Amino acid sequence: MRWKPTHAQIRAVSVAAVLLVLAVLARRPDAAVLGLPLAFVAVWGRYFRPRERPEVRTELDTDVLFEGQATTYRLEVAGTIDPDIDLIVAALPRSQWFQYDPAQAAIAEPVSEGTVTLEVGLRSKRWGIRALERPTVVATSVLGAYRVPVVSARAMSVTTLPLREGFEAVDAMPRPAGLVGLHRSRRPGEGTELAGVRPFRTGDRLRRINWSVSARTRELHVTSTWSDRDTEVVILLDTGGEIGVSEGIDGRSSSLDTGVRAAASIAEHYLRHGDRVRLIDTGNTVRGVRSGSGRGHLRRILDALTHADRQGRQQDEQQLARRHRIRSDSLVLVLSPLLRQTVLGYVVTLVHSGCTVIAVDTLPPDVASVIDLEEHDARTWPLAWRLRLLERRRELDRLGDLGVPTVPWHGAGTLDEVLRDASRLAAAPRMRS
Repeated sequence: MRWKPTHAQIRAVSVAAVLLVLAVLARRPDAAVLGLPLAFVAVWGRYFRPRERPEVRTELDTDVLFEGQATTYRLEVAGTIDPDIDLIVAALPRSQWFQYDPAQAAIAEPVSEGTVTLEVGLRSKRWGIRALERPTVVATSVLGAYRVPVVSARAMSVTTLPLREGFEAVDAMPRPAGLVGLHRSRRPGEGTELAGVRPFRTGDRLRRINWSVSARTRELHVTSTWSDRDTEVVILLDTGGEIGVSEGIDGRSSSLDTGVRAAASIAEHYLRHGDRVRLIDTGNTVRGVRSGSGRGHLRRILDALTHADRQGRQQDEQQLARRHRIRSDSLVLVLSPLLRQTVLGYVVTLVHSGCTVIAVDTLPPDVASVIDLEEHDARTWPLAWRLRLLERRRELDRLGDLGVPTVPWHGAGTLDEVLRDASRLAAAPRMRS
């Protein structure tokens, strides 16, 4: 890694030599007039050739982002810099999932006293873990006569967490179980929501006494409340295929994009309300997230979602049932384009086991128009796709007959109606045979 002459220096030396030789042999003073300035420039560049090679450090302001957020990729040339170094140029290898500032992902800074800093803005447009390859860094001398490539630090990576949309759902749970949530139970107990006023009984806490009612009736009355309960929310993410085109946060979303972002939004909502959330990825036998609660658990779920990949090893129905046992009082949210028989069969198994299952359809509505017709027969493809959609509609009708509602994902309010219906159904008295 030595300082080497640039093409400009080689051209200056070559042209000056040719002109000066021509001037001597052909006795042409005009050729000497043209050649002497070039010779002077070549000698000047050679005389001020640097002797030291600079060292570069690279760093990121932050290596964890949400979709649409930006960070700064910074290159610093620190320490004693050879005064004969004139310019330092850096260029980052471009990626389709980053937006750069400047757009060409290259920047040049003149060398002055002290530290030279080169900064490139990075805006992440899609979830996932992506490597930032080593940038190409070149230092040049005065007049651009000599240059040397500078070896930068190791390659870095940026983790982009899926964008958590402003998702909200009604405060209704079919079967709240634990005693730590924010959902109102159908049973009286310790809670925050008023259930009524009743006469005092042995064991009631004194702080529950309603003194205004007791003074009016001349008997002790206490204020009763509904107990606060939580439930286990299981998010089943189908990564068996990616339908549609993914253009990042600013463009169209594929079925996998919609599923990952919906899973992140749903997990944040229910964890914020004190519920326990579990994540199951059909394409990964290891990175499923066990049931848990709290902000730390949300980060574990988001980290697992960044590894969601349609190329993963998909589990069949038996493997899902054997490796991921789900309690019968759980609320299962299936995020899927609902095209694979494995997922549809597993949904039926969950219904028969007593779980409350809601299917969230992540199939893009415009998927037929974005399919690459170069890979399909343009004449038969529309008809084949219509037939497949008819088969899918029949399968979803069968799930509806089993009590599994299917709703397309459209952000906040997606689950409101189906959660109300599921809560009313769970609260209804059961007929005994």
